Formats: sequence, C-alpha cells, structure tokens
Amino acid sequence: MRLALVQAASGLEPAENRAALDRLTPEHQDLVVFPEAFARDFGDAGSDVSAYAEPLDGPFATEVERVAGERGTTVVAGMFERSEDPERPFNTLVVRGSATASYRKVHLYDSFGYRESDRLTAGPVEPAVVEVGGWRVGLMTCYDLRFPELTRRLVDAGAELVVVPAAWVAGPRKVDHWRTLVTARAIENTVYVAAVGQPAPRYTGHSMVVDPLGDVVAETGAGDAGAPEVVTAEADRTTLAGARRTNPSLLNRRL
Repeated sequence: MRLALVQAASGLEPAENRAALDRLTPEHQDLVVFPEAFARDFGDAGSDVSAYAEPLDGPFATEVERVAGERGTTVVAGMFERSEDPERPFNTLVVRGSATASYRKVHLYDSFGYRESDRLTAGPVEPAVVEVGGWRVGLMTCYDLRFPELTRRLVDAGAELVVVPAAWVAGPRKVDHWRTLVTARAIENTVYVAAVGQPAPRYTGHSMVVDPLGDVVAETGAGDAGAPEVVTAEADRTTLAGARRTNPSLLNRRL
C-alpha cells in the first residue's frame, strides 16, 4: 500500500483549510492522511469550537470526498462534528474514497494542563476499521495513542495498519513520547503505524511510518506551519507476514 502523510497546519478559516486539502493531496497514493482537526484548528487552548462543527455531509466532508475521487485515493482527515450537545462536538476523523467511514475520538485530551472534555464529546468505545486497497486500516486520534488497549482492540478487529492523525501539542518530552508510543504500538501489535501530526511551533510534527518490527520507514522533523510536507512510504505484506513469524506475540498472548 502506498501511503502519504500530509504534515500541514490547519488555520482558523475553514474555507482556507478546504483549499489546502485540495492543494496538498497528492496523486498516485492509495491512502492519504491529514492531521487531526484539519477542517479548523483548535484555536487558543480551551476555545469554544462548536461554531465550527459540521455534519458528516457538510462542506469539509464533501470536499474530502470530492478530492479523494478526483485523485483516485482514499483520504483521512480530522474535523469537528456536530453532536447531540450543541456546545461540545465530536473530534472526528472522516474517511472518503474507496472507503466511507468516520471515527469519533474516544480519549479526550484531559492531560498536560488541557481539558478537551470541557469543549468536546467523547466518541463511543468501538474499534473503527476500514478496508483500503486490500488492507485493514484502523483509525485512532492523537491522545488515543497513549492507550494501548485501543490499538489492541483495532488489531483484534483485523487492523494491519493503524493511522493516527494528531495535533500533538509541543512541550518538554513530547517528541520523545510521540516517537516512543508510535514505535511501541507498532512493535507490540506487529502492525504498521502511520502517525501524522500538525507541525511546529505549536505542535510537534515528526510525522512517521513505523513497520511491524519497529523500524522507522519514513519520518520528517518538527516542520513549520508555513511549509507543509508530505511523507510517503509503502506498507508491504511480505514485511508484515515476516514480522508476525519472527515475533508471534499476538498468538502467544494469554490475556
């Protein structure tokens, strides 16, 4: 599978972000993944984002579908989705192209001084796995990465590749945590993990693809909000099968 991770900053104007999605989506890829909250950035910490929540047939998801169809790919991108609580939308990944799906972030970022649950509604605890190009692809978002149980649920549901759109806030140790957790999720589950973040200075960047034995297949640096980057890699079935023969931990587990 040909993968492209688009490390780009979303802004505060939704129309500009939709235009950026069109401009930055590459051709000749099976799966293109944008960061969390790409439809509209979070704004200042604790900001009310409810005015920017859209339905799943709204302007952002419609543009994702159009761009995916035009480029012949499947696109994953983050948005705020309307919920039953008009003041607390879902933090949602929308998937359009060869698969049509959505995933509402399960673990809200109530950590490191933030209180995401004050402004957002958590999604249901259900693994979201879609098929793209013959691969089973699991979906999770940013802070979900810190909870190994979710990745294991995705793998138990058949995921062979897990994608992690994020807006991983910068700070002490945060890049180390990001790289360690992405690698650990790949190794312990013998899956590919493709994690894409918004760039510096506000976020950590370091979008990366890690293979099922923990080797970094592709990675960029912290990046810059004014200079989007596209990280490309391939997920290979021979590598996946070989990793699971070498490290059959999914078969050896007792819990």
